[in-house]
Amino acid sequence: MNSRDRVLERAKSFLYKNGRLLDRRRFEYHFEGGSAQAVLDVLRAYQNPDGGFGNALEPDIRCPQSQPVPTEMALRIMDEIRAFDSEVMDGIVRYLRDITLPDGGFPFVFRSALEYPHAPWWEVERDDVPSINPTGTVIGMLYKQNVNREIYEEAWFKKCVDYIWRYMEEARPDGYHDGIQWVEFLRHTPDQSRANRYSTVVDEWLRKPGTIERDPDAHGYVHKVLDWAPARDSYAGKFVTSDDLNVHLDAVLDQQQNDGGWAISWLAVGPGAESEWRGWLTVERLKTLRSYGKI
Repeated sequence: MNSRDRVLERAKSFLYKNGRLLDRRRFEYHFEGGSAQAVLDVLRAYQNPDGGFGNALEPDIRCPQSQPVPTEMALRIMDEIRAFDSEVMDGIVRYLRDITLPDGGFPFVFRSALEYPHAPWWEVERDDVPSINPTGTVIGMLYKQNVNREIYEEAWFKKCVDYIWRYMEEARPDGYHDGIQWVEFLRHTPDQSRANRYSTVVDEWLRKPGTIERDPDAHGYVHKVLDWAPARDSYAGKFVTSDDLNVHLDAVLDQQQNDGGWAISWLAVGPGAESEWRGWLTVERLKTLRSYGKI
């Protein structure tokens, strides 16, 4: 049995030595027949009384208070396990309703994050300015869920949708974290005739050299082929070749560390946050390898 045959076994060992309970439950759900309910039970621990998520669900935002991006992560996790829980969703909607800015959109981060350890990119001088990140994905996920469709007619939701369309009219995608907001919103908005206009802008940007990093050995905080196309049905998959995919899949296999996990490409807040991120990323890498039939 060669090392590649033991990818899953080694990753499991890493997760049980180093990963959060959340990521162990995610692993169990995807690879051991674990239940979505078990993931939800752990996810709820990160939800605050105001309905939003904090408590280092995003490992580089260590504050207990609710923040927009951890709330986006909670929506992504429920989407990942195909279980938008109605009680969790009720809290999220209540939180988003409360933090929607007067002209729509959510802030990138609230200044309450500054009172606790945090990565430098989470520092802001103002928290009353809307940001496409995470507004685009949050609204995209809310369109995708099916437990509360009444919110589409609420004023706060319509304001956020209007903000996103205004933003797309005036701006262009700028970096991975901005670009995926465009993709997620445009994929799930019911107004696909309007979305087609802006999808053309996204497609042109994704085709540009450098948007998708093609070098599997590139170092630093870059976003490579499998970051953009982590699954067979990923939107950006149409902009990469089968050769690109095979090269990057082989690289991901080779990049599994001796301890069984995968390394992150940025400096975490501390050793605990690094372990948490590595656990998250390890599950993500395994999901990608399985999607493309490598494990």
